[in-house]
Order: sequence, then C-alpha cells, then structure tokens
Amino acid sequence: MKLLLHPTYFPSIITFAAIAQNEVVWEVCDNFQKQTYRNRCYICTDQGRHMLNIPIKHVGTDQGRQLYNDVIVDNTSHWKKIHWRTLETAYRTSPYFEFYEDELRPLFESSDEKLLDFNLKTIQTIGDCLNLKISNTRSESYEITPKDLVDRRQLVNAKGATTFHQEKYNQVFEERHGFIGDLSILDLLFNEGPNSLQYIKNQPISFL
Repeated sequence: MKLLLHPTYFPSIITFAAIAQNEVVWEVCDNFQKQTYRNRCYICTDQGRHMLNIPIKHVGTDQGRQLYNDVIVDNTSHWKKIHWRTLETAYRTSPYFEFYEDELRPLFESSDEKLLDFNLKTIQTIGDCLNLKISNTRSESYEITPKDLVDRRQLVNAKGATTFHQEKYNQVFEERHGFIGDLSILDLLFNEGPNSLQYIKNQPISFL
C-alpha cells in the first residue's frame, strides 16, 4: 500500500508505524495550516505530556495562506537550543538517549530556514537511527482526492487525531504519570532503542 503523508516534526509513533509498514509519498504541495504536527511534536517530561513547538514566520498572502514549502522558521527565538535542552532534561536518564544523541544533536545546531526541509531531515535522521529506509518521493501537485494513493494526510492533525491503541513500552516517567500513548517517535527511540523498529513494524494500523 502506498500512502500519502505530510512530513511532520519528529513524527508521532502512529505516523512512523505507517512509514515502516508502507511505501510513502510526501505531500509537499499543500497550504500550511496552524495547530498541526507540521511544526510541533509531543514528548514526555517530568510534568507529563509536553509540546515542542517550532516558531514560524507568518508571511502569507492577502488571503493569509502560504504554501508549506514556503514556510520559514523563526530562528531568532533560539528554539533549537530550547528544544534540545528540553530533550536532554526529559530523557537523559532514559536507556538510549546517550546512544543516539550524537546523531540527533546536529539537527539542533543547524541553521535550516525552511520548515518542510527541516522536518524531512528529522524523519531521515530517525530512519538512519532505526536502519529504516525513508522514501524520497514527493507529490508533484496538490490533489484533494489523490489517485493511486491511500490518503492518510489526516495524521498531521494535532486536534481530533486518529485514536491509536498502541502496545505499551517502558517510559521514563511512567511511575509518575502512567503510560502516555502516541508521543513523538523520539520517546520510543530513547526508551526502546534498537527495539523501536520492530515495535513500529508490529503495531496494528489496519484501521488507517
């Protein structure tokens, strides 16, 4: 099955399960929409579920729209330094943070300008960590009803997202907050390490 997906910021576990189990075409011709996983992801800190949000520069047209491919991140806020510090604080005691930090830290030291390019880079980096081949195929035009593709672009929605009943795994703050499901793939990676690939390949996603 070939899926049409949005590239998002360190995608959710359900999205990476879809990536691992299917061929993927990346939607790159759509308009940017606020309050989606395009510029946010969720991790778990000592305070519970926590959002990492990428600030962007709003330079839309008179109608207030801009293409996802044109969205520029606002690096004046030093958000990369803040995000990396938050990840260090949240996952330093996890089993595999130190195992992957040298591969992930350069993402937060780069000077990327386009949100889309940066998101694709985060996905490729996670793929490298998991030894998972990541598709480079991109859409060539925007289609409301794609042909020859299974449309799963709804996974980009942060509100009203698809309910995902996933298998539990050990989490750093599970004793304090209980198991928190469908966080960013980062949470699974830092807690399960090399086992993460088998985990996402085994998650039932037939409901998609």
